[in-house]
Parts: sequence; structure tokens; C-alpha cells
Amino acid sequence: MDVKIEESWKNRLSPEFEKAYFKALVKFIKNEYANYKIYPPGSKIFNAFIHCPFDRVKVVIVGQDPYHGPGQANGLCFSVNDGVRQPPSLENIFKEIQDDIGKPVPYSGNLERWATQGVLLLNATLTVRARQAGSHQGKGWELFTDKVLEVVSKEKENIVFILWGAYAQKKGVIIDSQRHFVLKSAHPSPFSANNGFFGNAHFSKANHYLEQAGLEPIDW
Repeated sequence: MDVKIEESWKNRLSPEFEKAYFKALVKFIKNEYANYKIYPPGSKIFNAFIHCPFDRVKVVIVGQDPYHGPGQANGLCFSVNDGVRQPPSLENIFKEIQDDIGKPVPYSGNLERWATQGVLLLNATLTVRARQAGSHQGKGWELFTDKVLEVVSKEKENIVFILWGAYAQKKGVIIDSQRHFVLKSAHPSPFSANNGFFGNAHFSKANHYLEQAGLEPIDW
């Protein structure tokens, strides 16, 4: 099956595209786009991979679902398009960055600037029906994104994995914490940010680790 994904990822993930679960997923997704409003736009489903080729990955942030409101989702977890109001979780991420490293809150919530520096912004589920959170869970995306994490964990070294909330932490059990730096805390959602997300200093910790490994830090 010919899946339109960035070439360095395609080289590593192509066996997944021939598996029964992925073929069923493709059939389901095509039907969803044909009959419902689905986010992100079809051309943006694999945006995280386009902006962050395998060889450039230094940090992986694991999200859950794409945003399901109009014009929000752009294929990068926690990110929104330019000109779109920042969702509460993203606002809290920027607040923590400001408190942690002193960087002012940016005007735009588009995180492509992180992705192009080597931050893989990976949602567990890559598509969603408009205004129906979780509507594409359990259809096969999770198996695919588990494989993405497995490939990064096995083939690379000194990657920073950032896991916010119980869902991301459960998904991260396949990461080899002996080879990589795994950061965990509460989720930046307003419902949980005060339970350990604020003050986690993940952004400075990530950069310190990268510098210790001889890698360029991220300009958060």
C-alpha cells in the first residue's frame, strides 16, 4: 500500500502499511472523510512526519487526539494553525515555558517551528470527527503510533520523550528509558495542570539533556 508519508519514515514504517489493521484503518478513514467533517485536512494527517524527518528527531511529545474544532488541527499535537485562538492546554504549555526558561508567550500557537527543529509532535490518534473527541480511537491509529515510538526508541539514542498525563505515560511503556530521557508529569489541561504540570521544568530539562548529549537545544 502506497502511503503518502515522509520518505525516511516510510522506509521504516512501510511493513505496517501491509498489515491487516492498517488496511482496515485506511478503509475506515477514507469512508469518514467521504461522509463527515474530519480533522485535520487529509493532506495534514502525517504533518508531524513531514516537518520532522526521522534523522532529525531529538524530542518526542505524545498527545492523544487532534483538536476537533473548526480550523484548529494541523497534524501536530497541541498545535493550532496561525491565527487560531490557543486552546487552554496550549496556553498552559506556553505559561510553563515562560516560567521555566523566561520565553514570552508567542502570538501564534503553530508549533511547526518546534517540529522543524526536531520535535516530533505525535498524537496517538491522527484523525477525529468534528466536535466528537475520541471518535477515531480504537480504529488502528494507536497500533501505528505505538510502532512509531518503538522505531524511535530502538533505532535512535538520547531522545527526550515528553509524556504528559496518564494516557501518554501508558503509551510510553515501550520506550527504553536506559537509552533515552523520559519526562513525565500531569497533563497541561486546565483540569490537571495544577497537579504537577506547572513547575515541571520539562523544557529546560530537555534542553540540558540535549546539550549534555552534544546536541543543539530546542528554541521553545
